[in-house]
Amino acid sequence: VMSILLHGDAAFAGQGVVYETFHLSDLPSYTTNGTIHVVVNNQIGFTTDPRMARSSPYPTDVARVVNAPIFHVNADDPEAVMYVCSVAAEWRNTFNKDVVVDLVCYRRRGHNEMDEPMFTQPLMYKQIHKQVPVLKKYADKLIADGTVTLQEFEEEIAKYDRICEEAYTRSKDKKILHIKHWLDSPWPGFFNADGEPKSMSCPPTGISEELLTHIGNVASSVPVEDFKIHSGLSRILKARAEMTRSRVVDWALAEYMAFGSVLKEGIHVRLSGQDVERGTF
Repeated sequence: VMSILLHGDAAFAGQGVVYETFHLSDLPSYTTNGTIHVVVNNQIGFTTDPRMARSSPYPTDVARVVNAPIFHVNADDPEAVMYVCSVAAEWRNTFNKDVVVDLVCYRRRGHNEMDEPMFTQPLMYKQIHKQVPVLKKYADKLIADGTVTLQEFEEEIAKYDRICEEAYTRSKDKKILHIKHWLDSPWPGFFNADGEPKSMSCPPTGISEELLTHIGNVASSVPVEDFKIHSGLSRILKARAEMTRSRVVDWALAEYMAFGSVLKEGIHVRLSGQDVERGTF
C-alpha cells in the first residue's frame, strides 16, 4: 500500500494541515513510510496571484521542512510527467520518505460554473485561451511521429467516452454499492436485498459494578512496589480511590473505566495527543 495525496497549489501553501502532516511523516507511531504528494498547480489557486498569496517562490516550499525532494514538471508534457512520477515512486519505495510532484499547469475555465476568470485575471486568461489543450498537443505529436494514426486516436477517445456514458447510465439504477473489496472491513448483512439498511439492535455494553470497582482501584494504585511517587500525583490517586469507594466518578475516572473495560475484553487501546501520557485529566 502506498499513500498518495492530491493537493491544489493554494491549499498546499496555505493550509496548516499540510505542514502538520509533513511533521507527522517521520514520527514512529504515525509514519506512512513515505507519501507521494501530487500538487495540481494551476498557478492561481482560486483567483489570487501567487505574489499576493504566499511569501516563497513555489507553493511546494513547505515540503522543504522535511527535505522532501520536489519535482516541478511541465504538465503540458505527459511523458515528462510520467517520468517524474516513476522517479517519485522509486524514491518513496527506496527511502520510505515523502516526495512531491508539482504539476505546473493551468485551469482552462473558471473556479466553478459561476466563476468568470476574465473578471479577475484578464491577462492570464487571454494567454490560456491561446493554449492548445494538452490532449490535442500530445495527440498531434504522436500522429506526426507516426506512433499512432489519427484513426487509432479517435477510436481511443470514443472508447473512453463510451466507458463514461455507460457508467453514467448504470449509476441511475444502482441500489447496492459493489465496492466491498475497497473497504477495510465490509459489514456483512448491513443492507437487505433492496439496498435499504436493516434495522439494527445494539448488543448490551454494560458491565458489572464489581468490575468498575476493580478498574477504579487499579486506576488509583501504583503498580511498582517501593516507588516514590510525586506528592501531587499521590493526592490525585488518593482522591480517585476515595471516589471509587464512594461510588462517584469524575470525567477522568469515567475515561479510565471506559478504557479499562475495553482492555479487559482484550481490545488494544492506544492513546495519542498532548497530555494523555500524564493521565492527570
